[in-house]
Amino acid sequence: MATITKTKKAGLPVGNEAGLGSRVFDTLNVIVLVGLAAITVLPLLYVLAGSFAGEAEISSRPFFLWPEKFVTESYEYIFATPTFLRALLTTVVVTAVGVVVQVLLTFTMAYPLAKRYLPGRTLVLNLVIFTMVFSGGMIPTYLVVRDLGLLDSYWALILPLAINPFYLIIVKSFFQELPQALEEAARIDGCNEMGVFFKIVLPLSKPIIATFSLFYAVGIWNDYMSPLLYINDPGKWTLQILVRQLTSTDAANALAQMDRTWVPPEQGLKFAVVVIATLPILLFYPFLQKHFAKGVLLGGVKE
Repeated sequence: MATITKTKKAGLPVGNEAGLGSRVFDTLNVIVLVGLAAITVLPLLYVLAGSFAGEAEISSRPFFLWPEKFVTESYEYIFATPTFLRALLTTVVVTAVGVVVQVLLTFTMAYPLAKRYLPGRTLVLNLVIFTMVFSGGMIPTYLVVRDLGLLDSYWALILPLAINPFYLIIVKSFFQELPQALEEAARIDGCNEMGVFFKIVLPLSKPIIATFSLFYAVGIWNDYMSPLLYINDPGKWTLQILVRQLTSTDAANALAQMDRTWVPPEQGLKFAVVVIATLPILLFYPFLQKHFAKGVLLGGVKE
């Protein structure tokens, strides 16, 4: 009784009052989250349903989540034309190579910067932070890429964005939290700095490697400006450029100019290319999701 009296005097909810408030909050929270989920998911479901619908149904029904008749002619056109297959393969290869290069460069730069005894560490960190605030801009970056001879090269899609300074700072902070005792034990056993990095640090960094691999993969896969600026050869276009060409103009004419043997269905083709451009990332994410919830440190030191 004394505790309840003190709680009432303090103005805190007691018993049913607290339970009612919690239920109201939970209900409103669920409604808001369901509404946000619907805003996100419904357009995707419409595009997916439209990719399997016929041209007449797409024209007559303004919105639907299930086609009256499933047709696969749009996907048949896509996977039969070499233009789209070449763009898809190009994007897959550029993304795979880009992720390896960017993760490797980011982690190898972040590891020495995590050492407080490194000479010039503060200056380098300040330069990294400076690039987060100020950048050369589109035209100077284009001139650098041109003078390096990277125009119409797939490396132009990877190297200019090889290290994200924000990601670098996060990885550096992660490395600073690793127990120094593990590294000291490895050095006592005869490991040099490279051995400590590859045998001790990287195995403990699987969650953050998976996280930033996904971030880099999504960035490269969805990159539109880099191939637009640096790739002039239509034979080297990535998937995003091709999707832009097909969705912003007459799809049949755009694809006919690139591959004159096909006259594809226009609206269904637009939906299908959007689905194919989105699907790989959606399939890739669940394999890395489990790492997001893991602790920052795998393994540890028992005191």
